[in-house]
Amino acid sequence: MLTADTAHHADVVVIGAGIAGLTAAHQLISAGVDTCVLEAAPRVGGRMATDETDGFRLDRTGPLLSSSYPELRTAPGLGSLALREFAPGVLVHSQGRRYRSGDVRSARGALRAARSRSGAPRAPLGGAIEQARLGAWLSRLATTPASRILARPDLPALDALSARGLPPRTVDGFLRPLLAALLSDPVLATSSRCADLVLRSYARGGLCVPEGGASALPELLAAALPAGTVRTGVHVTGADITSVRTKEHGELSCRSLLLATGAGAAAELLPGLRTPDFHPVTVLHHTAPAPPPTGARLLLDADRSGPVSHTAVMSAVDPSRAPLGRTLITSTVLGPPPPDLDRTVRSHLATLYGTPTHDWELLAATHDPEAAPAMAPPHDLRRPVRVLAGLYVCGDHRDTSTVQGALHSGRRAAAAILADLGVRRNPADGTALPAAA
Repeated sequence: MLTADTAHHADVVVIGAGIAGLTAAHQLISAGVDTCVLEAAPRVGGRMATDETDGFRLDRTGPLLSSSYPELRTAPGLGSLALREFAPGVLVHSQGRRYRSGDVRSARGALRAARSRSGAPRAPLGGAIEQARLGAWLSRLATTPASRILARPDLPALDALSARGLPPRTVDGFLRPLLAALLSDPVLATSSRCADLVLRSYARGGLCVPEGGASALPELLAAALPAGTVRTGVHVTGADITSVRTKEHGELSCRSLLLATGAGAAAELLPGLRTPDFHPVTVLHHTAPAPPPTGARLLLDADRSGPVSHTAVMSAVDPSRAPLGRTLITSTVLGPPPPDLDRTVRSHLATLYGTPTHDWELLAATHDPEAAPAMAPPHDLRRPVRVLAGLYVCGDHRDTSTVQGALHSGRRAAAAILADLGVRRNPADGTALPAAA
């Protein structure tokens, strides 16, 4: 915490201890730049927060990750991050039945999975040939350079998918509900470039969540920073390039300022900063006397027959999120939540899982109206992080609205700050900036 005798100066002040700001702090400190991170909340993480209730670990928003995200492997401090993968493939509920997609990320895997169930109904993915075509398309996407994807025309994602020669039922029965879950966008108005990058990550690696809850990721980032770098419970009331004013501790001087808050909070501190629209998300956690018979697979609703976009027996995916012998079901509602939320959602879950839910207990329900920045086309996937020399912005609203995008934007912002400060050297040499005048 800041104290009265603390030297109230830092080369760079980062406002916001979400994963973007924490990543930027790592990059700056490793380059010898004196950095402090101010966070209004009592803990780090921003939207990647996890609450503990009766031994359950419950994510507030709980984004789905891909094990292929490059930043999860390269971000400082995440070397010990444990990821829990969903079982391969997904379950798709359509027309009163659940269908296992199998691992359709390759043509061979899709064809093998389809042939092994040759006598089963073919909806919503179609037969062996249609599934093989989907697998081949995903395989090609997995090896497509990102630069080529970014050079494509930018259209609404659903329009682009429909124009790529895939069978309509493959698009509507599998790709649409999968992308809706990954992008938090139920109508797929998202930039097709962003959608292709997300599908590319899916095709390259499995869906996963951090072991112990979403908060594990920012907590690891914060713990790997030098003691005293992150100061929680500090409310910023005003800021400019050379100073930050706080409610609790007065003024802190600096050479550069990095806004690493959500887009709305950043615009309050920096009037005129353009803010995107947002996709609202509601996450509900239930416990049940017995786990539904779906194992550790993600269950998607292809019919849009109720409010739930996707759901999973999270205690099967990550046993650390529930007490021993207890079941945790986590479900996500995209868009405005319906009236009588718990009853409506449990009714829909009974249809999706094919089991009564009247005795399921609601542990928590969290609604975030700004859970995911919208990425309507044309979307700049590398929105500038440098507002002007000495003033910078980072977060998922500057990149893609994913964990990968947030981490990458923090890295981009740190690189811009170092360039403007004239720090262009090997961080290992230990050279620090000269003392402030």
